[in-house]
Amino acid sequence: MKLFVGLGNPGKQYATTLHNLGFLTMDLLADKYNISIHKNEGEGLTGQFVINGQKVLLLKPQTYMNESGRSVASILSYYKIELDDMIVVYDDMDLPLGHLRLRPGGSSGGHNGIKSIIAAVGTDQFKRIRIGIGKDEFASARDHVLSHITKDEVPLFEKAIQQAAAALADSLSLPFSAVMSKYNHKRDTDEDS
Repeated sequence: MKLFVGLGNPGKQYATTLHNLGFLTMDLLADKYNISIHKNEGEGLTGQFVINGQKVLLLKPQTYMNESGRSVASILSYYKIELDDMIVVYDDMDLPLGHLRLRPGGSSGGHNGIKSIIAAVGTDQFKRIRIGIGKDEFASARDHVLSHITKDEVPLFEKAIQQAAAALADSLSLPFSAVMSKYNHKRDTDEDS
């Protein structure tokens, strides 16, 4: 079984914030595969689908961002999923708006959700897809990540979320190194602007 984790905060007030791009990516995948993410388990909401004979579990931790690791560790343990079969999607202030960066592991980069997962699973060696939200020089990091996606940013983030969802789908049939090669350069050249 594969586990795709989208990070975010529960509650309507956070639904369209920059910090919820992971949740929005899971929602897009759920729509694509015609499933709902509503089962309450492991302090999260889950949904399952099968593609090409592979079971995939989508997880939206409901612990709030800083405690995401509790939910992730619980689901990994319950379903006996290997860390190598997990990919985490989240927002990243160190990347320009809408840029994607896939990595096979590494530090948290200051992201509290990733810090929590690293602490809970005991390693930073798990795959991730980062969606750039840039920095706001006039706002604190907390205020920036909890700010709502603006009308002007909607097309940019819709495209980024679609690319993240496509990368997750590709990871089911391609080695992660090939998925990284395919998506890591995609927005760097801005060929679509």
